[in-house]
Amino acid sequence: MTSLIDVIFLLLLFFMLSSTFSRFAEVELHSAGTGPAAAPAPETLLFLRLTPGGATLNGQAARPDEIALRVQDPAEATLLISVTEGVTAQALTDVLVAVSRIEGLRFTVLEGA
Repeated sequence: MTSLIDVIFLLLLFFMLSSTFSRFAEVELHSAGTGPAAAPAPETLLFLRLTPGGATLNGQAARPDEIALRVQDPAEATLLISVTEGVTAQALTDVLVAVSRIEGLRFTVLEGA
């Protein structure tokens, strides 16, 4: 019985010391709501396409850290993000973190694109 308690204690210590309890990053996402259609405000639409080979912004290759440099007026722009099959969750998260840092930019992840 004593050796069983020792093994359980060692396993408990192992799992406590090998796990982490902190969050590495947090990306806030909002669900798109439905409502009456309003007259669209004049805005610039940007299209970001994520593929397993990389990303393109309006047809030109772009890394996630370059997106902020290419957006002229974030308050007047909306970014549409299309994710193709085979894109990893980490690649999408990297893009969402980079996009969420741009002040005033609205973005939408397209479903089933």
